[in-house]
Parts: sequence; structure tokens; C-alpha cells
Amino acid sequence: MTTTTTSPSYTFIDTAASLAAIIPTLTNLPTTPPSLYIDLEGVQLSRHGTISILQIYVLPQRHTYLLDIHVLGSSAFTPALKSLLESPSTPKCFFDVRRDADALYNLFGVSLQGVWDLQLMELATRPGRKQCVNGLARCIRTDAGMGWNEVREFEARKQQGLKLFAPEKGGSYEVFNERPVKREIVEYCVQDVEFLPKLWMTYKKRLTPGWARKLESATEERLALARSKTFMPNGRNMALGPW
Repeated sequence: MTTTTTSPSYTFIDTAASLAAIIPTLTNLPTTPPSLYIDLEGVQLSRHGTISILQIYVLPQRHTYLLDIHVLGSSAFTPALKSLLESPSTPKCFFDVRRDADALYNLFGVSLQGVWDLQLMELATRPGRKQCVNGLARCIRTDAGMGWNEVREFEARKQQGLKLFAPEKGGSYEVFNERPVKREIVEYCVQDVEFLPKLWMTYKKRLTPGWARKLESATEERLALARSKTFMPNGRNMALGPW
């Protein structure tokens, strides 16, 4: 287990003992706004690939836990953690939950519930056309309320990570399985979740009761689709919205 108190503040969890120690910090948390913001990284992240790292940002602590799924494997999904991820009464925020839900369910038998999908929240609260969904980087740049310096720092960290894992930039997703994890990858992983609470706050203020009902239904449809045999994680359909 590695813990930092400087920015970004995170703890790297790679043993059963360190995982057991953090479970109490993930439970009995405030639900409005949600306390847990989650993302996954991996090699071909889906039922056809692997999960390398599971990131959990805990809003009340302003701290990120990076769970080393590459090392821990199925032992990471203890009854306590599985119960947390599957609890409908514990809200968990993802940005585009589909690949994450696919990988968790088909590789480890975890059936996500209690999900806020921030990609769908953005679409539900966006004025005008709703044909296509937006990506995380665009949403953070436009809706996280960052100043110019924050945007510049965000872009720099994002590009440093992309150069290491994006094949089109000469990288390889296998970098997520290298140990020790490179600093650039850690910062990329932490950054992906630490801005999510700002997005939730922005979109929640805009969300009308009617669109909230549509959002809930569309999120459940995404979760069901990710568990189905027909889900295609890399299809052109991934860019299309449900409305």
C-alpha cells in the first residue's frame, strides 16, 4: 500500500490487508451529493480484456483509492466490496458506465447498481440536439468550472498519460499492468475521477424531474445491455445517445 498526501492525494491498494482496511472508509457515507466516483482502466477493457486498476474517489475525504486489480485479481472483490458496488442505496458515479459494467460483470460477477452515469446526465441536461454523447475530456473542459490554469494542467496530465497507453500516440494499454505504476499513469487515473463531483453538481442543478426519470431509465438500460450477450463495446453505437 502506498499513500500520498500531496496533490494528487491517493492510496494504492495492492494487498488483501490494505483493501480490508479501507472498506470502512467507503461505507456509511453521505448520499447527496454522492460520495463515490469510480472509473476503471485496463487492457481492452471489457469482457474480452482485463481490468488493471479500479479508481474510487471519495468526496468527503477528497482522496482517491487505486485498487490494483491486475495484482489482486478476483480477491479484490470481497463480499464487502461487491456488496458496495451492487448496492442500489449507495450511489456511485461513473462516466459512461457501459465498458466498466461489462468488465465487472463478465470478468468478476459484479452487477453494478445505484449508478449515476454522468455522460447521460450531460446529455439529459444539454439544450438542443441529443443525438451523440460527449466524451469525458470535453465535459471536464466545459462543465467542471475550471480556470485557464486548471484546464492547462488537466490537458498536460491527460496528454502525458495518453502518450503512454494510446496506440495512436505510440503507447500501449499494457502500461497499466506495469509495476510499479508510472507516475504519469497514476496522475491520469486520479484525474479521471477527481473532477467527476464537479460534473455531477453542474448537471444536477440543470436536471428537471422529467429528464431525471428518463435518465434513470436510460442508465438501467445501459447496465442491462452491458450484461447482455449482444453488447458491443467498440461499436459505432457507443457514440449515440438513447434519446
